Amino acid sequence: MSSLLTNSTAMTALQTLRSVSSQLATTQTRISTGQRVSTASDNAAYWSIATSMRADNAALSAVSDSLGLSAATVDTEYTALTSVVGDSNGGLTKLQSLLVEAKTAGIDRTKIQADITQIQQQMKGTASAATFNGVNWLSTTATTPTTVDLVSSYSRVGGTPTTGAITLTVANYSLYTSTQGGILDKVSGSASVDTIDISTLTDSAADQTTLSGYISQVTGAINSVASAAANLGAVKNRISTNTDFVKSLMDSVSRGIGQLVDADMNQESTRLSALQVQQQLGVQALSIANSSSQSILSLFR
Repeated sequence: MSSLLTNSTAMTALQTLRSVSSQLATTQTRISTGQRVSTASDNAAYWSIATSMRADNAALSAVSDSLGLSAATVDTEYTALTSVVGDSNGGLTKLQSLLVEAKTAGIDRTKIQADITQIQQQMKGTASAATFNGVNWLSTTATTPTTVDLVSSYSRVGGTPTTGAITLTVANYSLYTSTQGGILDKVSGSASVDTIDISTLTDSAADQTTLSGYISQVTGAINSVASAAANLGAVKNRISTNTDFVKSLMDSVSRGIGQLVDADMNQESTRLSALQVQQQLGVQALSIANSSSQSILSLFR
């Protein structure tokens, strides 16, 4: 039946064209955003998972930044400790050799003390300069915390986040403290390593015994500072390992997000070409359907 009021063919062509246009708009959005799930309406479950994973990745990025800051701090303190241990030209190693030399009978201990004083001042200056971002573990004050936590990891199981940390006890690395309890300013016997003075000592048996005590005291300080440096060296390695792991984990999370929400551009480009052809055919079909009503006029000629 030919009807002037109801053109079923045009209605069908119009519905098909609307469907094709809607699919074409979706495909164009995916191509422009690069995502097949860019809003919650696209896929609520995948969008929710991807959003949570992006938040986790942001937290991991913060952990990576924190590890970088921690690595710089630890490296600063480690460098200062190795400098304090020193070698034949300075530091505790040189101080020990000077004290051994001072046991020689008839030697001018006043001149040796001049070298010792310079070494003591150099070590104290090194400890004071071992500061990074306002943090100094070698020369501490009353406000220096007793322990520090270096953020090292982040994880989330279900809705429960967990932050891991490397905990360090500052007293293990302190060379000088406000209460004179550090490795180099703690008094043992009559003096600390920082206050050793041999300028008035003689060749007497009592003074020789005092010198031997100073040598033992410096030897103990070398062992303590070397142990502290070795501990920080182990911490440096742990931070480096954690940094590599966090970066790899961030890459894995990013790949996981991509698998959930990224569009397959090869597939979308193929679909775009097909839909463009369908749209053109739909427009042509609608045009043909609309022109069919014109044939009704020929019935009344």
